[in-house]
Amino acid sequence: MEWNEEAIARLRTLWAEGHSTAEIGRRMGVSKNAVVGKAHRLGLVARPSPIRRDGNGSAVARPPSLRRVSGPTLPPLGVTAAPAVPPLPAIAQPPAPASRPVVAPPLQPVAPRAGARRAACCWPIGEPGTPGFHFCDADAQAGKPYCGEHAQLAYVKVRDRREEAA
Repeated sequence: MEWNEEAIARLRTLWAEGHSTAEIGRRMGVSKNAVVGKAHRLGLVARPSPIRRDGNGSAVARPPSLRRVSGPTLPPLGVTAAPAVPPLPAIAQPPAPASRPVVAPPLQPVAPRAGARRAACCWPIGEPGTPGFHFCDADAQAGKPYCGEHAQLAYVKVRDRREEAA
């Protein structure tokens, strides 16, 4: 639509009568957004939102917004906060021997213990939240969360589009 002088005059009249932007758009055969945009560009007086009205027709007061806090809200890493629970009374400790640096032994790789947990298949079976819901629990493949059968379902190879075109 082209906004000629006649259309602008009609927009101003309907706006002054207090019609909604949707109603003005219907009467003029344009979208509501076209009406809003043109009214804004013409500098027409903005009306209060029809959404925020009470029964009297006056705008409902909005509750005050929460105050934004600027800056950090947590103490920096290295600073410990005061404990919320009062500390227990101190127990007398024997005096420490002459201070010398404590050296931890080097870490040794740990061999898996007998009876260590095995990796189990995490494929869900059934509907979550129902009594029959459970996981497959078969032995999982190395490096994958699923057993062989469910890994075939979960990891599908992408076919080359050239194969489909041929």
